Amino acid sequence: MTAIRTGAVTLKGNPVDLAGQALATGAQAPEFTLQNTALEDVTLAGSAGKTRIIATIPSLDTSVCHMETRNFNDKAASLPNVEILVVSMDLPFGQKRWCGAEGVDKVKTLSAHRCTKFGEDYGVLIKGGPLDRCLARAIFVIDPNGKVKHAEYVREIAEHPNYDAAFAAI
Repeated sequence: MTAIRTGAVTLKGNPVDLAGQALATGAQAPEFTLQNTALEDVTLAGSAGKTRIIATIPSLDTSVCHMETRNFNDKAASLPNVEILVVSMDLPFGQKRWCGAEGVDKVKTLSAHRCTKFGEDYGVLIKGGPLDRCLARAIFVIDPNGKVKHAEYVREIAEHPNYDAAFAAI
């Protein structure tokens, strides 16, 4: 049975229920299978040997998620041996359209739409309310060996993460 964390994050001040346990620094990052914009499976193991920034967002079609993804895309070229993955429940077709329209080509957008396991394993799956089955805003930095170096569950979903802390963890 998946644990529910109430009030770990809020949406415009209202508590949000999240499924799963929060990931702690030093923990092994859970393996996953997500879908990219070419409808191919992408796994955490597929980028072993690199540092990974995993940014989970509710949807690319919201202003904060839009700006966050653009910020990571702008920074990506200056981060050698780092792969940035932006994960949402948006369909791969929508992610591809959005990236093309915005010129986002350095981060990988991945869709968790096929099942809720990723959201539960990373403790970001929203249960109930207006964003039911979306992912809460969080940032994880995973080292080349798969260990969590940094985890931030953004307290207020409508706010930006601490970019400096994520980049410092690299």
